[in-house]
Amino acid sequence: MNEFMDIPTLIFIGVAILVLLRLRSVLGTRTGTERPPSTRISEQEQENQENSNDENNDDENVVALHPSKSGKSKPQQQDEIAQDEKAQKQLLSEIKKFAKNDEDLALGLTDINKVDASFTPASFIGGAKSAYEMIVTAFAQGDKKTLKALLEKDVYEGFQAAIKQREQSGYKVDFTFIGLPKVEFANAKLEDNIANVTIRFFAEVVSATRDGDGNLIEGNGDQVANIADIWTFARDTKANDPNWKLVATDQLD
Repeated sequence: MNEFMDIPTLIFIGVAILVLLRLRSVLGTRTGTERPPSTRISEQEQENQENSNDENNDDENVVALHPSKSGKSKPQQQDEIAQDEKAQKQLLSEIKKFAKNDEDLALGLTDINKVDASFTPASFIGGAKSAYEMIVTAFAQGDKKTLKALLEKDVYEGFQAAIKQREQSGYKVDFTFIGLPKVEFANAKLEDNIANVTIRFFAEVVSATRDGDGNLIEGNGDQVANIADIWTFARDTKANDPNWKLVATDQLD
């Protein structure tokens, strides 16, 4: 027994105990509830995924400095840009065509389009032609209701007075509108919010004014007559009403 517990043996046991203590401090001890390595790895991956989702959520909460236009896709935006460019080129072409090197007229047409995107020289000329035919026909027929809707108050009162005088005289007008061989811009300008456009009309009509007995007072019912008028239309570009009204009339020699 004494030989077994000799000094070398005691030294060996002491060293072994120190090694075991060191291993325990590094590795810890098992309690029977330890998770297998695969579980720990899966939980670590889940934690990493959650962190990634948090970062993505943070990104979603950030407001883009340059959000897409009305939520539209890039191809849609590009298509709109292309259409806008095409419309702008068309506008410039129309202004050049109708202004005929008149810089003031070109500037006026451009200024009106800037505050009223629906205004283009071609569409306005088309509308002016229709308005002219309606107005001269309504005047010949004494249709005051139509005239009132198309004319500014002062102009309407002038037309109304002429119709009244004609009716009091017992005169009747036989009128046929033939066409407008020529229509052109004379002037265009924007003053404050009021757009003014002046048009020269060169028309062909058949007109004959007769008294109560059928006698010819003016014109010729069997011959096409050429007449020339210069009319000014106006519209408040800030108003909700998109319609233009005739604000001034004159005859050309």
